[in-house]
Amino acid sequence: MPTFCRHNRFIERCPICSKTLLGATPAGAGKRLKSSRDAGGPSSSRATSPTSRHRRLRAGGREVRVHRETRAQDDGYGNALVPGLHASDDAARLAEEIAFANGRLLRMHAAPPSLFNEIRALAGDGQLERASWLCFLTVYLSPLQGDDPFAGVRLALEREGDGSGIVEGARAHHDHGDGGGEGARAHDGEGSPLDGVPLGPRTSHDPARGSETVRAYRHWALHAGSQAQGLVGEESWTPQRRFERAFERLALPGFGRMGRYELLVTLGRLGLYELQADSLHLASGRSEREDLTTVAAKRVLAVGDPIYLERRACAFAQELDVPIDALDLAFANWGAGERATLGFKPDVTDRHALERVREAFDLDPPAD
Repeated sequence: MPTFCRHNRFIERCPICSKTLLGATPAGAGKRLKSSRDAGGPSSSRATSPTSRHRRLRAGGREVRVHRETRAQDDGYGNALVPGLHASDDAARLAEEIAFANGRLLRMHAAPPSLFNEIRALAGDGQLERASWLCFLTVYLSPLQGDDPFAGVRLALEREGDGSGIVEGARAHHDHGDGGGEGARAHDGEGSPLDGVPLGPRTSHDPARGSETVRAYRHWALHAGSQAQGLVGEESWTPQRRFERAFERLALPGFGRMGRYELLVTLGRLGLYELQADSLHLASGRSEREDLTTVAAKRVLAVGDPIYLERRACAFAQELDVPIDALDLAFANWGAGERATLGFKPDVTDRHALERVREAFDLDPPAD
């Protein structure tokens, strides 16, 4: 007797359920394979050429590379916390990225390195505006990989100014109608002051935009009265509410979810402002191009809707006993397949978090 599947089809003909039959080939697969082999000509050669895996397209005058995402070999792994993962190597790598991201946040709060320590010192000396501007440039350009991660930021500071008079500079240039800021007058007719500045892996800067985003940030500060007034908002707000409102207010041209989120996390962790994330703010970026964090979160948690994805991510962080803001970098690094250290050493990995996450993922304890 013929057997019907849950999709009300013959199970042998169902493209989904037929895969569960031992030795069965999904319906139509043989025809598609045969037709692609028999077709010949240019279309078949493109199907087997390297360009089918790395296809170059043109969008808005800019070259876009489309590549196939690499995944670890499916070894039958399964865990309710990460329903989208089916390879233990993927789960192990995610655990390592969560541990690194959490360790980075702990170190940023306790003993920030290099330029981050300078930012905290400026704020402690009463130079909050300079510290805030330096923090913005650091996040916007992103620290480099390697031995001198802040080389690009320091070069940009020489060209853009140290931010000590960011509001006054924005007001003066706004009154003259040039829309610039500190450093803009010296570079009139010479392109953007950020031209040639090396950019890190998590940069928000698009060379095609020039200094548009930086000018927008200056005028945001001018409109608010200062960076501090724009970030603090109402004194009665909780750190979570302040984070949420500042995230909304910083929706500037060229400054997407990734940059805004990282800026507010950094400002809060360094102690410049009372800011604390209570979500990843993935749903807020529905109109924007999805970033690595969003794409990776969808894959790991097997949720597509941004609202449910946000809730699932918060529950995921609670289950692992890690702060939600650690998942921003962790998901992004895991999705990219390469760790962006953002000015920190690899040894900042939180070993306790690594053990805790691996246990939650049903993985063996980490090797010493």
